[in-house]
Amino acid sequence: MPEKDLKNIALLIDADNTTPKGIDPVLTVMAELGQVNIKRAYGNFAKNNLAKWDKITHKYGIRPQQQFDLTAGKNATDMAMTIDALDLLYQGKVDGFGIMSSDSDFTPLATRLRQDGLIVYGFGSKSKTPEAFKSACTRFIDIDALIAGASDEPAPVKASNGKTKSSIDEDLVELLGSAWKAANRDEDGYAQMGEVGSLAGNRSSFDVRNYGFKRLSDLFQSMDQFKVERRDNTLWVKRLR
Repeated sequence: MPEKDLKNIALLIDADNTTPKGIDPVLTVMAELGQVNIKRAYGNFAKNNLAKWDKITHKYGIRPQQQFDLTAGKNATDMAMTIDALDLLYQGKVDGFGIMSSDSDFTPLATRLRQDGLIVYGFGSKSKTPEAFKSACTRFIDIDALIAGASDEPAPVKASNGKTKSSIDEDLVELLGSAWKAANRDEDGYAQMGEVGSLAGNRSSFDVRNYGFKRLSDLFQSMDQFKVERRDNTLWVKRLR
């Protein structure tokens, strides 16, 4: 992609509610959207628990936004992030956002940004992030899964049928099954995998990386409920049960 065509992306980080370990894999994902020219981290960096951000901000060119705790029990970080995001929105120079946080307080912000047609990727801990924030984002990606995927971890365990074990649940099966039903299918019941993936993404913040996979084809091939077929350079998928 020519540099002049790269979209301008902003990554806003709630340092109080995320981990610096996720910066590298998050930036890798954000590169899908364009060039991350704006990188800001918000928090009270005078606190000991945020000390690890010091080296990270220099290494990745992140601008720290110091927010002092002026009143006990009140969080100035959320307000500062929201104000900056809306400023960037109204300046009209940003094409998409990444929000690193597990805080539900950013749900209205993600909703507002998407109303203006901007893509919003959310990055937080799947177990800690409320469903409201996950659903408000164009894509919500489990930062713990990203970190695990970027590390030198052992290969996924294989089940007795040779397929990869993963964190697949019934909700995911139903989501993909509904997307398959809505897709254009041939007389044998196969739909193009790319179309099924797009439909699933439009209905939720679905992303294969949340389930330990890098490609949609790997996810489908791990599931007993679907059959994958390759035709020339195109992958097709059919629900079996």
